[in-house]
Amino acid sequence: MTDKIMDLTVVSPLYNEEESLPELTQWIREVCEKHRLSYEIIFVDDGSTDKSWQVIEDLSVKYPEVKGIRFKRNYGKSAALHIGFRAASGEVVITMDADLQDNPEEIPELVRMIREEGYDMVSGWKKKRYDPLSKTLPSKFFNLTARIVTDIKLHDFNCGLKAYRNNVVKSIEVYGEMHRYIPVLAKQAGFVKIGEKVVKHQKRKYGVTKFGLSRFIKGYLDLMSVIFITRFGKRPMHLFGSLGTLMFLIGLLAAIWLGVRKLWFLHHNIPAPLITASPYFYLSLTAMILGTQLFLAGFLGELVSRSSVDRNTYLVTERLNFKESDVKQQKP
Repeated sequence: MTDKIMDLTVVSPLYNEEESLPELTQWIREVCEKHRLSYEIIFVDDGSTDKSWQVIEDLSVKYPEVKGIRFKRNYGKSAALHIGFRAASGEVVITMDADLQDNPEEIPELVRMIREEGYDMVSGWKKKRYDPLSKTLPSKFFNLTARIVTDIKLHDFNCGLKAYRNNVVKSIEVYGEMHRYIPVLAKQAGFVKIGEKVVKHQKRKYGVTKFGLSRFIKGYLDLMSVIFITRFGKRPMHLFGSLGTLMFLIGLLAAIWLGVRKLWFLHHNIPAPLITASPYFYLSLTAMILGTQLFLAGFLGELVSRSSVDRNTYLVTERLNFKESDVKQQKP
């Protein structure tokens, strides 16, 4: 007789959110119990310096559904999500920020969309946001750019409230700052049925935001990275090899043209300048050198892409309410 699969796992990454954790836990519990959903809550403490971990310890003693994972230091939201995804055992996995700006009342409908409408992933859309213009305007521009570049029709890529099938989170690798682009990673992994739901956005009740203006610069740099990784990550030679070959041929043809031109002048007894005196010689030489370097970069990229190195190695200091068999299963 096999154990019944748990309905839901809520993964909540956090950094210095001690005030909001008890209220968030109680809210999630009330919603899940009201709708008769079996559930677990995994809090991933991303190296908090306040009393967040002590609060999680107390909650885990009071409620067996609450589990905790603690990092030795602050690794970032992507690292916290990666470890939380690895530990999740529910049929549906929901991510939710711990600052109470995501509304747990959205959980039942997100679960229904995954189960009944067949979505692989559903992303929240904070249509009405309680954030300053300095945050909302760059976010709108960022999301517009991401929609155009990735061809994924979502209004809010970075919304923390998302729902996934369990096999989706087990099939993707979230690292660096890639939590913004999980829909892109999911699509690349073959999960193409991606939906969207308008969700209620709450005003921050406790503390302050942990993200500064640098997130917008990092966001666009990561967008370029994820586009390259999803399109050429497994075949870098297609990009660098093609560009390198093209540049080398341009430089080679320019050098041949200079040589033929010199011979033509000599054949007709016309005074000819030195080939090295022409700026085109150095341009052609530079093009051939750059072409060779790009080709070699593609070749080395192919070698690297075929090596299996786990980039997601994080030092976890403590776990709460996990069985020993679950922890062994989570290790790579």
